[in-house]
Amino acid sequence: MRTWQVGDVMTREVETVVAETPYREIVDVLLRHGVSAVPVIDDFRRVLGVVSEADLLHRVERAGDPALRRVFESRRRRGARGKSAALLAGDLMTAPAVTTDPEATLSAAARLMDREQVKRLPVLDDLGRLVGIVSRADLLRVHLRSDAEIREDVVQEVLRRVLAVRDGLVTVEVRHGDVTLAGRLDRRSAVDLAGRLAGQVSGVVRVTNAIAYDADDTISDPRQVMPVA
Repeated sequence: MRTWQVGDVMTREVETVVAETPYREIVDVLLRHGVSAVPVIDDFRRVLGVVSEADLLHRVERAGDPALRRVFESRRRRGARGKSAALLAGDLMTAPAVTTDPEATLSAAARLMDREQVKRLPVLDDLGRLVGIVSRADLLRVHLRSDAEIREDVVQEVLRRVLAVRDGLVTVEVRHGDVTLAGRLDRRSAVDLAGRLAGQVSGVVRVTNAIAYDADDTISDPRQVMPVA
């Protein structure tokens, strides 16, 4: 069963800057292209870091304020103070960049964003070169799949290809990403597997598994097997 990957949803045309790009030019790139951050790359398209709106705003936040330096200063405050005076992308960027690859699953990318508290991930190929960028909005795009597309995947990939279920034994209804399975199979293990695999289909929000079974093959004592009506 095919699972959507970062390469399926990432933006391939990526706006970038180099380490020597000046502050005003970075601002212009962000505003002109409607993006909130840009990767900083070298001559081989390797990602050195990322400059975001937050990095640029340190200069605005401290405009007109005296550059006071506290005796006990946190790393975050030191970094913000340094960036407030920076003029080039190489000094403004957050490095190293948190990156991913085109074969990563959407769930893995989402967990990485959450763990690292970032809103986007540069996507690198096997040689470490920039090939795209994926944002939180891109990860949510999978849930825009139509109910018909989701149903087709559940029927074709889960029921027919993986479980080899004959047509007519299980019905599949999809409404706004909610999948309902009904019908009857011979074994409980097949019923449980159908529910789990349906939940892994891209775009599925929830699965209601109402498939009945004839025998419970998940318990070891055959005398405890009771058919389900």
